[in-house]
Amino acid sequence: MTRQIRWAAAFCLLLTALLLLNAARIQLVQSATYDDNPANRRQAIARYSQPRGDIYVDGRPVTGSKDTGEQLRYERTYKNGPLYAPVTGYASQVYGSTFLENSEDRVLAGTSPLLAPLPLWGDLTRELQPGGRVHTTIVPAMQRAAFDGLGGRQGAVAAVEPSTGKILALVSTPSYDPGLLSGNDVSAARNWSRLNAAASKPMLNRAIRQTYPPGSAFKVVTAAAALDSGVITDVDAPTDSPDPYRLPGTSTALGNEVKGCENASLRHAFTWSCNTVFARLGVDVGLGAMAGTAQRFGFNTRGLRIPSPVATSNFDTSMDQPQLALSSIGQYDTTATPLQMAMVASAVASGGDLKAPYLVDRTTDSSGDTVSLPQPRSLRQAFNPATASVLRELMVEVVEKGTGRNAAIPGAVVGGKTGTAQHGYGNTGLPYAWFISWAQPADSATPAVAVAVVVEDASAVRDDISGGGIAAPIARAVMEAGLARAGQSEPGQREGWPEPGRQEWPGQQEGPGQQEEWPQRQE
Repeated sequence: MTRQIRWAAAFCLLLTALLLLNAARIQLVQSATYDDNPANRRQAIARYSQPRGDIYVDGRPVTGSKDTGEQLRYERTYKNGPLYAPVTGYASQVYGSTFLENSEDRVLAGTSPLLAPLPLWGDLTRELQPGGRVHTTIVPAMQRAAFDGLGGRQGAVAAVEPSTGKILALVSTPSYDPGLLSGNDVSAARNWSRLNAAASKPMLNRAIRQTYPPGSAFKVVTAAAALDSGVITDVDAPTDSPDPYRLPGTSTALGNEVKGCENASLRHAFTWSCNTVFARLGVDVGLGAMAGTAQRFGFNTRGLRIPSPVATSNFDTSMDQPQLALSSIGQYDTTATPLQMAMVASAVASGGDLKAPYLVDRTTDSSGDTVSLPQPRSLRQAFNPATASVLRELMVEVVEKGTGRNAAIPGAVVGGKTGTAQHGYGNTGLPYAWFISWAQPADSATPAVAVAVVVEDASAVRDDISGGGIAAPIARAVMEAGLARAGQSEPGQREGWPEPGRQEWPGQQEGPGQQEEWPQRQE
């Protein structure tokens, strides 16, 4: 009898060990599989059981949380949602998240290990920490100036600080209120369907996720390539540039929208945007040097994040000479995001030092203690500092004497470059108006802000839309707000902050959607 009892006890002990091993396997090895199973709602219930951390602009939250009393208890709310939608994105219980709500999700949701009091604390306790805070680099007065300047037209603005790479404004219009997608009820589904069906694409972040033909704004890159390569050694010397210019090996003649471009100097061609001079310069510089310069500016660079991913701007590396000529004036397959073109202006303003753009100034825990502090960093030296000095001089002349006079600011040094990229078969596509610029206080040694503006306007009369006529005044307003910020003596001043609770929702344009096509002519 004793022997049988010992066997039974041993068997029970073996079963207990196997049960413990299986429990350990499920808890440790297969836990992620069960956590990620769509049928498991416990993770979602836990995620929304506490308020989400907030996103801050200039020390004030532009997000919040609402207690619904439901199983998924807390929903996301937004203050001035359309104004900051390209920055925050949305956080939806049904449709996921975008932009900062996505890239900083672990901090905001309280799941980041940085928020835990001890290493691996969250893995051991499986408890959420209170949601952290994400402080952005956005300046509210500049954001408002860009938003109001666009006025609901399809377009975008990106502004950066040349010395650091901080993104000071990031606007895309028409916009939308991210709070419309927060819940999991029928209204959220209807809003999702309506916003996605809108021809004006209000949820498209045109500032970082849409690329456009840059038109004559790209001539800054071509001028840098010509100066760096030694093709141009004297900006006042005549160039060998016939008007019209026949594209190499073809019968296609390229002309200009202004007079005086035949054999014009680089200074005159830049100030008045002569297509023929820059098309010829691109061919003389050659594909290798042009592509190399474009890449140093940030074109063809994949994986750029701010921390949200940025669409890749394109300059083809395999072209014949006619295509290279067109690419050198921002046509053919050359495309760029507004942020990329702000980086072009920023590199000129900072002596050729291209800073990595970034949108998060710091992250903190719920009590305000810093958990991460991004540092400015240089991506690369885009071109020679001596070339940057010449380009700064040329861009100033554009504003003082040429096509960019609408961007002039009394008491400040402003440099700019216009661009009007027309596209589509037979130039029937709607033109894009560009203006890129930088501004420097008269009493400062360094520029305070670099800006890129693009406007695609379905309602504009064709002859009225131009970089200098429509985009330059918007850039001027943003730069003025940036200069005011640079001149503030008191830290923490918040000029231009919109009234609390004010909601901006520009009318949704339902015009034809914009498609990137081969531009055929520009200013």
